[in-house]
Amino acid sequence: MTRRTITMLGLFILVFVSGCSKNGEFEIVYSKGDLEGKSENTEQRQYTIAVVPKLVNIPYFNAVEEGAIEAGEELGVQVIYKGPTVADSRQQIKIIEDLIAQKVDVIAVSANDPDKLVPVMKRAQRANIKVITWDSDTHSSSRQFFINMVNPETLGRHLMDTLAWNIDEKGEFAIITGSESAANLNVWLNWIKVQQREYYPNMKLVETVASDDDPHKAYTLAKELLSKYPHLKGIVGNSSVGPPAAAQAVKEENKIGSVAVVGLSTPNPMNEYLKIGAAQVVTLWSPKKLGYLTVALATNLLNGTEPYHQQEVPKVGRISVLDDMIIMGEPIDFTKENVDQYDF
Repeated sequence: MTRRTITMLGLFILVFVSGCSKNGEFEIVYSKGDLEGKSENTEQRQYTIAVVPKLVNIPYFNAVEEGAIEAGEELGVQVIYKGPTVADSRQQIKIIEDLIAQKVDVIAVSANDPDKLVPVMKRAQRANIKVITWDSDTHSSSRQFFINMVNPETLGRHLMDTLAWNIDEKGEFAIITGSESAANLNVWLNWIKVQQREYYPNMKLVETVASDDDPHKAYTLAKELLSKYPHLKGIVGNSSVGPPAAAQAVKEENKIGSVAVVGLSTPNPMNEYLKIGAAQVVTLWSPKKLGYLTVALATNLLNGTEPYHQQEVPKVGRISVLDDMIIMGEPIDFTKENVDQYDF
């Protein structure tokens, strides 16, 4: 072999290695077919998937983060989990702008406001970033698909049922929701009211108040509701901070047994309240699975695979697809009898 031949061969190897590596090392990414059990790792740059919650540092979104990070580690993608400290659309917009500048591959958003986030999400799309929503949707023009936890009609009607069953289907009740602009909360609110009108004529909704997903504000609102409505029979917490706040207020005001508390919450913060009767039942899904599913479907999307009806997703189960909405599964009820079986 001549010296010229050896030199050319060395250059070829150098170019080949430079094109297949990053920071001097090969990176293995989770590729098309893996969610169906057909592993075919490819050597290419690592995908970056940004998951943006409504806010951080509450149990629900902490569990979502845990699932998202786990999925990233198992599927070979980098996950950035970043959200505002309060449920504020302006802070979300700033975070998304920063992610666009970082040139991530996917931005997955739980939208605080379905209208205000549209321009920045469209800007991400124009930058060739794939955009999806999870937990709380925005307008379909600004994202590819929406990952919903449960069928919204099923959930809203069920929340109304759980309260009605615990107050003999009569009396005054109030609702503590989260952000007034959150699309998912407003859809659930609508179905709660529809179910009450259709099936519980002897129940009366006296007021709906918004906590902005702030635990302290939710607690203050619950105390005010108990004071303002002395004949109140029940409180529905329509976001995860509502039931713990309402249950604590019921406990402090010696209303256990006279005011029922139901709604959406993770089981760990409600464990004690369920056992002492300050709350009767809370409903949710696995937020950890939701985080995992979001990263899994985003990874598949990057590899050219759209979600499809009855797709089996490892660690999540069989999903449903309705137009451009993915439904993860059915809601779970937590009561004093079964709450110790869950840990999140």
